[in-house]
This record gives sequence, structure tokens and C-alpha cells, in this order.
Amino acid sequence: MSEMEILRKALAEVEAGTRIPYLGAGVSAMSNGDAPRSPEALCAVIEAQVRVPKRAQGNLWSAAQYVESRKFRATLADIVTRAFEGDEGGNPVHAWLARIRPPMVVDTWYDDGLLKAYEGDSWGWAQGWSRNGEWIEIWNKAFAPDGTELEAPNPAWASLIYKPHGMARKGSSFLLSDSDYVEVLTEIDIQTPIPEEVRARRTGRGFLFLGCRFDDQMLRIFARQIVKRSGGNHVAVIDGDLSRMEEKFLDELGILRVNLPASAVLEALASEPA
Repeated sequence: MSEMEILRKALAEVEAGTRIPYLGAGVSAMSNGDAPRSPEALCAVIEAQVRVPKRAQGNLWSAAQYVESRKFRATLADIVTRAFEGDEGGNPVHAWLARIRPPMVVDTWYDDGLLKAYEGDSWGWAQGWSRNGEWIEIWNKAFAPDGTELEAPNPAWASLIYKPHGMARKGSSFLLSDSDYVEVLTEIDIQTPIPEEVRARRTGRGFLFLGCRFDDQMLRIFARQIVKRSGGNHVAVIDGDLSRMEEKFLDELGILRVNLPASAVLEALASEPA
């Protein structure tokens, strides 16, 4: 089976509800607008407004921590929220997912493009929530399509969007600085920060990674824990050379790597019946 055939089969399984799409920043990079489309781009936005020390330069999580420590959380939140403000979306992968409504989509970037693409009811989202400024033990929150906060995701929803790192828009919350992740990482191995409904919907299903790179330890940790106890047989579309740690990670999780560019995903979707 060719790599394009593997991709088409995996996309068909997403449409059938038997495989879960796991979106990285590379999918948001297919959107219109000028919001940051990679960790490096978001880091550059932060560094353009606050001078960070050399040890933090180029590292999104460390740069965010420096701003939070020296300029307060409100400054970091303002920079990041404004970076994603007014992003109009227009993303073909988001539009496809909104049409087919898979049981769950994991969306790891900070934009709200996928939420904008969804319409109607019988869906909702859950997202990671920073404990900065919170006085209660909180890991995530769930919301109905109109933004109403709920106690937990509704098991009756046809589709659940899970944004483990949160979302950068006013009134929302996101995990970005090192301190955001400290307590999350101490609990994630026992799955506490991951909503029960997410754990239920991954059972028996494999994942399709689109627009993801795993050259950062933080991204590998979250991916590893989110796919834990799932159905296995994962597929990742990653173009170009892999780092040694990426190769090790894919091998560890038994992920079949498809070496195709993002344009191949768009080509496969364009050839689907309307």
C-alpha cells in the first residue's frame, strides 16, 4: 500500500468514526489570517514585545515563563490573546471535520478555528485550564456550543473537541508557561488532567496525527498520555526529516509515519465526494 493510500484509508476511518484526528499547529497553518501557526512563530511574537534572556530565546514555554514571572500573567495573556485575535479561519481540514463530526477531535493549537467551523448542536468542547490565579483544583473545563460552562462534557454529544493546552481568546485560558505545566505534568501520568469523556471516546480507536511534530518533550508527553489506553494502530503524517527523539517516540507508540506534505492531505480531502 502506498503512503497516499495509507493516508486515504486513515481519513476514511476518521470519517467512519473509528479513528481520532489529532491536530497540531501545522493544521492551523492551513488557515487564512496572520495568527501564529507554530510554537516558533508564537515565541517570536512574545519575544518581539518582551526581551527575554538568551537561555529562554526560541523556547516558547521558557519565554512565556519569563514574561509571566517578570511582567505578570496578565501581560502574557494579553500578548497571546491579541496574537490570535480576529483570525478568520477558512481552514479546509476544520471545514471537513465540522461536516463529518467525528466522535472526538484532539486540537492541540491555541486558536479557535475548529470551534468557529462547527455549527448547530450535539457537540461541545473541553479544554485545559491554567491554575494560575485559581484557588481550587482545576485541570479542565467543558463548554456547550454557545459557550455555556458545563460540569463535564456531555456523553450524548455526537462530537467532542478536546483542546488539551487550552485556547487563546478572551474569557478563556491556556497552558503555556513552565509553571502552567508543573502540576499538570505531575498528574498526567495517572490521567487526572484528562477529562473522563475524552478517555472514554479514545477507547478502541487509533489516532491520526495531522500537522504535528514531536521534537519537543512537552508535546511528546501530552501526546503519549492522550493516546494511552486507546486502540493503537496510529498513523502520523509528517513530512521531511525526523529528529532522533521523534523517531524514538513514533517507535515507542507504534505510530506508522506517512512521509507526505500537508498538501497531500488537502489533495485527499479535495478528491472526496461532497
